[in-house]
Amino acid sequence: MKMNALMVERTLSQIDARVIPEGHPVLPQLNRMFGDHTFFLDSNGLNIVEPIEEAPGTAETAQVVNLANWDDANQSRLNPHEPQATDVVVELGPPKTSAH
Repeated sequence: MKMNALMVERTLSQIDARVIPEGHPVLPQLNRMFGDHTFFLDSNGLNIVEPIEEAPGTAETAQVVNLANWDDANQSRLNPHEPQATDVVVELGPPKTSAH
């Protein structure tokens, strides 16, 4: 999921991570490998967030999905793997309203 600036800000207020900014030289490679997403780095490695389907009236939420783990203690190399959903859920926006 590609996130807007407000969603990124809300996500970063809930998880201890940093976003890979637009224009970063590694983004084209990440997009080729994993698709067009907003990418986050944390102590576990490389992550994205994927929306969770919620009922109308509940907040828009997303689950953190880990794509690669750090391969060394210096956090200088990532080891990609199959996407793994984590237990971390972030609130992205206000409650959705049902369509009338």
